[in-house]
Amino acid sequence: MVERFLRQTTFSSVKDYNKNLEFIIPDNFNFAYDVMDVWAEEQPDKLAMLWTSDRGEERRFTFGELKEQTDQTASYFQSLGISKGDPVMLILKRHYQWWLSMLALHKLGAVAIPATHMLTKKDIVYRNQRASVKAIVCVNDEYVTSQIAAALPDSPTVKAVIAVNSDAEADKAAPEGFHCWQEEWSKAPAFVRPSVANDNDDTMLMYFTSGTSGEPKMVAHDYLYAMGHLTTGVFWHNLKADSIHLTVADTGWGKAVWGKFYGQWFAGAVVFVFDHEKFNADTLLRQMEKYHITSFCAPPTIYRFMVREDLSRYDLSSLRYCCTAGEALNPAVYDKFKAATGISLMEGFGQTETTMTLGTFPWMQPKPGSMGIPNAQYDIDLVRADGSSCEDGEKGEIVIKTDKRKPIGLFKEYYRDAELTHEAWHDGVYHTGDMAWRDEDGYYWFEGRIDDVIKSSGYRIGPFEVESALMTHPAVVECAITGVPDDIRGMVVKATVVLGKEWKDKAGDDLIKELQQHVKKTTAPYKYPRIIEFVDELPKTISGKIRRVEIRKKDGV
Repeated sequence: MVERFLRQTTFSSVKDYNKNLEFIIPDNFNFAYDVMDVWAEEQPDKLAMLWTSDRGEERRFTFGELKEQTDQTASYFQSLGISKGDPVMLILKRHYQWWLSMLALHKLGAVAIPATHMLTKKDIVYRNQRASVKAIVCVNDEYVTSQIAAALPDSPTVKAVIAVNSDAEADKAAPEGFHCWQEEWSKAPAFVRPSVANDNDDTMLMYFTSGTSGEPKMVAHDYLYAMGHLTTGVFWHNLKADSIHLTVADTGWGKAVWGKFYGQWFAGAVVFVFDHEKFNADTLLRQMEKYHITSFCAPPTIYRFMVREDLSRYDLSSLRYCCTAGEALNPAVYDKFKAATGISLMEGFGQTETTMTLGTFPWMQPKPGSMGIPNAQYDIDLVRADGSSCEDGEKGEIVIKTDKRKPIGLFKEYYRDAELTHEAWHDGVYHTGDMAWRDEDGYYWFEGRIDDVIKSSGYRIGPFEVESALMTHPAVVECAITGVPDDIRGMVVKATVVLGKEWKDKAGDDLIKELQQHVKKTTAPYKYPRIIEFVDELPKTISGKIRRVEIRKKDGV
């Protein structure tokens, strides 16, 4: 499959990859037809998805079965009036119908808008109105359906709402006014492929970014975005046709298409899904053991909880490769996981607006805590505030240069917001808003969002460097570093800390002093947190990223 879309399909070094990565771009590319249906034609009996749940369910889908069921889903959507260009919101948790719906919408040329099940009425109204959502496909969950029902009077563009039951509750009635997937799906007529094909630059997918500040933005992606993830699955995840890959991500988060969809199926790998309500490290590890997972990707938060388990109790002998993204990786977590499993964590970096822009590839030696090197499909630089390029070792903003070409995988625009689009992307440069520095080997090291950098007594302090120091103390499970105004220093460093359960009864002045001394010994002393607050949990976005802006707001900043 990969050879259909790349001039060269294997690489032996960074130099080889940077020089020879070249995409073959067909007209009217559509992932559902040009990748998934081709797999179905050539290897119909090959396992494509292994879906399990915490309710004890298990379903296996071959590529042939996925074609049949996505055709059926596309026909069902057609019967409800959904067609090319129509925005459809998907609130499906990890139900397998999310995969069927995504591929079906691609086949129709409709616009998929994945969303989290945690949205409130206000959130749903905002999305429906901003994107002119025509239909919503959701889990038949009392909270989700009640919020949608409450939002409908203020959502005039929504013409159909479809409730999807779990297999365990297949006969559950849909709420009044909702279509029932289980009752209607199989009755749809045979699928007729639309006569008008999509263009490569048509909008295929939109995400409302969870946002660490402000209202969510509508990130619009074209049909080539899917192709942009070929490098994510085939090279960064290092997937093969015999791989069984698990990425931990809610389907409402962009990381789901990074790790549970496009890139994995370019490689012909098996996408493993564990549909669960609440994360538990032991339960997840038992699933990995039972189903012989070979490849795994999760945000550092998940690894933090995993390494606090006794990993020797689990048979992870099938595990060959592990990656992480979504937030910066603390070296302490890398070291603990490597010591327990012998596997290095290969870090990557990107945004909802991009595919993987920086990564640690199989032909590289990882450096714990580094995001890796630029992905060759992007022209990346580090720049100062005046736009000039940074030297090695100098902190700057990560930018993507687009003066020569628009990279495959970079978003189209912030939908219906030309001003916001121009603010981030102008003069041939897309500004990520993320700070980093580059070492002499070309590896990038994350510093934080531009707004998160703390200026104290003339020093610029990145939150991540202090968080990494704190995370090496055994008491700390999670932490967030922010700045607090100070009359003398301008700002001082504050640490908001989540303690391990065995340390919670020790929270107090003595432990604060111990943590402060620990940071002074681990990193430059001027970076130590002068204020430490213990909390039960950190405020986070729906995608799991720490909302430092909320901590600052609470502190009156």
